[in-house]
Amino acid sequence: MNLSAPTMPVWVVAVIAGGLGILGKLVVIPAITPYAFWLVAIGFLLLLLGSVLKGM
Repeated sequence: MNLSAPTMPVWVVAVIAGGLGILGKLVVIPAITPYAFWLVAIGFLLLLLGSVLKGM
């Protein structure tokens, strides 16, 4: 399996999702706090897919 760096748009979306998830866990934001875990999980999943799939 060859790994590659994710493209910049995928990386930016993953960092934003993960950052919002962490922020939602630390500060109570009604729209984000219930989904904090899933936002971090989506961020990690995007980084994983961006590294494994070529051209993503």
